[in-house]
Amino acid sequence: MKWLTQLSGARSLNSANHLPVFFIGHGSPMNALENNAFTAEWKNLFAGLTSVRALVMVSAHWVTNGTQVSAIPQPRTIHDFAGFPRELYRVNYPAPGSAEIAQEVIAVLKPRPATTDYTWGLDHGTWSILVHALPDAKIPVLQLSIDSRATPADFFAIGRSLRPLREQGILLCGSGNIVHNLSRVDWSRLDEPGFAHDWAKEAAEISRNYLLNREWQKLIDFPALPQSMQIAINTAEHYVPLIYMLGAAYEEEELRLFNDVAVGGALTMTSVRFG
Repeated sequence: MKWLTQLSGARSLNSANHLPVFFIGHGSPMNALENNAFTAEWKNLFAGLTSVRALVMVSAHWVTNGTQVSAIPQPRTIHDFAGFPRELYRVNYPAPGSAEIAQEVIAVLKPRPATTDYTWGLDHGTWSILVHALPDAKIPVLQLSIDSRATPADFFAIGRSLRPLREQGILLCGSGNIVHNLSRVDWSRLDEPGFAHDWAKEAAEISRNYLLNREWQKLIDFPALPQSMQIAINTAEHYVPLIYMLGAAYEEEELRLFNDVAVGGALTMTSVRFG
């Protein structure tokens, strides 16, 4: 099939001074084991990037009261799902963590409070991507939790506070799905490339246009979006990592969509690179 890749026409900033920002549609945990069109993109995700000291991931699968930063030196691989093949539960992603870098993250968030966490580890929103993108697992990987008490404006503000880390060798990523409603997935059509229900097609088109036209405020104010987007966003935890990354991005830098494809009628793998 023809995979959609789109570039905005805006002039990019001098990327030599800062690392890019990614929002990655992670989809099923089974992508960790598969070689498909999505994972092929992930394998090239960080190609050409130099001087990366660490990666900070905002995953849909870590939601807490308040903002937390994982600081455990050797984070465990969390198999936070059920009903999948045994082989998936054997996957181990042994990337180190870093208490020192966690403190750097907390410092840039001030005066917004954030705390360190020494229990969480790396959930599948993180490692299912990184087993392809960074298979050697040598770069420290930290997770930043989604604050369940925060507003959409807060998510954006937190992302904006993180932005200076891009100039300090820290790669910022969000992991979720823009269209994500598992209750409406047609499991019999998972292998049908690009299949989407009408509401999912509409939601994908709306979000795609807002991204490419840089109408980010409309994406931030997602409770005011049309009904198709409300169905798509559903419980919101898979959508809000995008808002964090919008905050971390520069409005005038290059924006590229990749893996912009629907799955199972009610999911999209749409991913964004800023810079």
